Amino acid sequence: MPPLIVSLTPEMVAFVNGLTRSGGSASVSAVARDGLRRLESEKASAEEKHAILKRAIEGGLADAQAGRFSDRSAREIARDILRT
Repeated sequence: MPPLIVSLTPEMVAFVNGLTRSGGSASVSAVARDGLRRLESEKASAEEKHAILKRAIEGGLADAQAGRFSDRSAREIARDILRT
């Protein structure tokens, strides 16, 4: 695989060097791979949360269009949600 050239701030370089010197990571490449894996995981998690929220909104809109409304206030609903 051809090398990838990346520009880092001096603070990032110091952090990476500290990790490799202390044994927290085997190499600069390992630090980069770990960081990319974490970023990938965070992105997937954010996408999943977005999909869940979208489904909830779509469900609420479908209920509203079907005339299914609650007579409770938003404050009451929030209070009940926070209790669980």
